[in-house]
Amino acid sequence: MNSTPTITITRLDLQRLERLLDSLDEFGPGAQALQAELDRAEVVGHDEVPAGVVTMNSRVHCREESSGKDYHLTLVYPQDAGGEGKVSILAPVGSALLGLSVGQHIDWTAPGGKQLKLTLLAVEYQPEAAGEYDR
Repeated sequence: MNSTPTITITRLDLQRLERLLDSLDEFGPGAQALQAELDRAEVVGHDEVPAGVVTMNSRVHCREESSGKDYHLTLVYPQDAGGEGKVSILAPVGSALLGLSVGQHIDWTAPGGKQLKLTLLAVEYQPEAAGEYDR
């Protein structure tokens, strides 16, 4: 990732993601990228996170700048990935989205090596904003 905007994550997400990382048999590139994001994040209580920040299980609307293509993605734990628009936190775009605020963008390398710029347009659903802290 070339640009690294400030990111915010909840203490609860941090604890759950650290448990996930601890449970992995192999600490591959996805786990390393996630660990790097966790290490640089500002951590807040689940009741303090702004509604426009991407947390675990958030549904987001983003645009890939070079193609203008819009994506609606849900950031999920690896065991929940695979459905329509569901992106694992261990996928490059998953760990890159975590903690972003509306209006921020990230540069990430897609499979195949192409550099993409993704802009977060909206957080369509965030568990914390909906009062759903157990997700």
